[in-house]
Amino acid sequence: MRISEVRELNNEELQKELSDQERALMNLRFSMATLQLSDSNQIGGTRRTIARIRTVIRERQIVAQGGMDSRTSKAASADGGSDAQTGGSASEEEPAQKVEE
Repeated sequence: MRISEVRELNNEELQKELSDQERALMNLRFSMATLQLSDSNQIGGTRRTIARIRTVIRERQIVAQGGMDSRTSKAASADGGSDAQTGGSASEEEPAQKVEE
């Protein structure tokens, strides 16, 4: 199922399709475990379809919430900045310790 096809579905149809695809994935896994699955690429395709459906559901949730407001985006960037600084300083300390040894 292509992303354009997924976007055409309404929310109720998306939930039904997600349920159907998850059930199909479970059946494919059982078939693979019992060596009855002839095309193992079906598992990957089903997983991608599930991911596409979940992506569209999440996009619609974000739009329903009104997207990110300025306070949320500032908090997210502030959190990301502090993590980046912490991660950067840790990587800078490691070479210094290696040189001292």
